[in-house]
Amino acid sequence: FLKDETEVWSQNAWDHVPPPEDQAESIAASLARQRQAPVPEAEKIKYNQKPAKHWDNFYKTNADNFFRNRKWLHLEFPELLAVAEPEAGAITLCEIGCGAGNAAFPLLSANKNPNLTIRAYDFSSHAVKVVQNNPMYTSPPVGSIQAAVWDLSSLESLPPGVEAGSVDIVILVFVLSALHPDEWGKAVANIHKMLKPGGLVLFRDYGRYDLTQLRFKSGRLLDDNFYIRGDKTRVYFFEIDVHPNLLHPLAHCPPHPLFAIEQLGIDRRLLVNRKRQLKMYRVWMQGKFRKQE
Repeated sequence: FLKDETEVWSQNAWDHVPPPEDQAESIAASLARQRQAPVPEAEKIKYNQKPAKHWDNFYKTNADNFFRNRKWLHLEFPELLAVAEPEAGAITLCEIGCGAGNAAFPLLSANKNPNLTIRAYDFSSHAVKVVQNNPMYTSPPVGSIQAAVWDLSSLESLPPGVEAGSVDIVILVFVLSALHPDEWGKAVANIHKMLKPGGLVLFRDYGRYDLTQLRFKSGRLLDDNFYIRGDKTRVYFFEIDVHPNLLHPLAHCPPHPLFAIEQLGIDRRLLVNRKRQLKMYRVWMQGKFRKQE
């Protein structure tokens, strides 16, 4: 924790650092620049069609070399340690948006529960192939893992091997941000349907005015706080508020509230480039949501 500003260059990162005093001016300037040159209307439809294609291209290029293993999940969500204990019993854990397995495999390698089943899903078929080609997939040390292609925003069905009300924990890390806000309702309905009563959602995603958002150049803004990256994948930046798309009742779901909020907050971190004397303010959202009985 940064208690003395004069020590800022002594570490590479600081937790829970408030935004700088001039942040409002910096945010206003960045957003004004982006709004002057948004994605042309004619191109928005193209970017919002077949998003899995762009993620396929991403994983064809990067395989499992882009994202680091998410070993921090156990620190942020101690519930994952509890279900991995030897006597935890039969637990089904679903990671949605598994990518190359950067969360699933660290969880599996730390697992001591022979009755833990990890189900990993992604709408990129190439990402799923990367997972299935990992040696730990075919020979997990303890427990089991299954991976398949599935679109979280699908209206067709739940993922392969998952019945309604059969999942204990859903991991949703940097996933909803890749969907169009119009798809969130379907995504939430699917998550609610697959969880057992009392089941848990572990959520982490990009926060509003994160450094990444403010750095977007012209021609990247799809909609408010929603962008297209250079590789044509999409990203939304969240805040602690209810988006208008989720205010109305969701199809195929019982009336609100669907979940009880056990945790919801903003995780701020200051990353420091000591050599170049740069300060980089990162913002993430984190939450835990319990399915109502």
